[in-house]
Amino acid sequence: MTTLPIGIIVLLVVSVLIYFGLAQRVLDRMRLSDRAALAIIVLLIVGSFIDIPLATGRFDVSVNVGGALVPLGVAAYLLYKAGTSKEWGRALAAAVITGAIIYGVGHFLGRADGEPGGRFFGYLDSLWVYPIIGGLVAYLAGRSRRSAFIAATLGLVLVDVAYLAWLVNTGAPAGTVAIGGAGAFDGIVLAGIVAVLLAEIIGETRERLQGGPSADRPRELMEGLRKPVEPDENGSNDVKENEAKDREGDRS
Repeated sequence: MTTLPIGIIVLLVVSVLIYFGLAQRVLDRMRLSDRAALAIIVLLIVGSFIDIPLATGRFDVSVNVGGALVPLGVAAYLLYKAGTSKEWGRALAAAVITGAIIYGVGHFLGRADGEPGGRFFGYLDSLWVYPIIGGLVAYLAGRSRRSAFIAATLGLVLVDVAYLAWLVNTGAPAGTVAIGGAGAFDGIVLAGIVAVLLAEIIGETRERLQGGPSADRPRELMEGLRKPVEPDENGSNDVKENEAKDREGDRS
């Protein structure tokens, strides 16, 4: 019996949580609806079985739809929804930092083996190490839920690209490079989820300790983090007006 990749199993679990509304707060903060999130999960799962060849010869290079192209598309959407240009730049910088640290860990701790799918010291599977490191670094560098997800997913895609460059520049023998494919798909999925969970848990804890989000944040960023406002009974969806009504209701 063929076992499902861990990444697909995790995505199926996440889809169940979304279906029952248990991930609504996180999706709201990332400006994603339930339907959009479920559609992305379907694309990730289906795309994980599709590899698009890019080059043949000394190195057979391909790109996985679910492990590279779909995450790139989601990252582009989240960047478009970023509240400020500062968050946009921070997310991209965090992705580069995440990819560099993961590649460095794999190269130096993995006995100078730059391959993302290898093992540390011969027994510690990188399937678990890379997502944990990637998720943690992505959150610390990106901070927001969107930036953390972008940094974690793009960071691991960059690791595959860096691995290809390493093979070419070191004169390594012929081989196969699947960008976002094979074990990298599992790592990308897990890293993105770990990063978002860290951002949600730590970020929510900090907000509660300080009595709510920092008031000195730019208005554009605050509106991007806030749950979309539904029109009131008078048909108004003005953010300030509805916020004032909510505060009056809380006082009463």
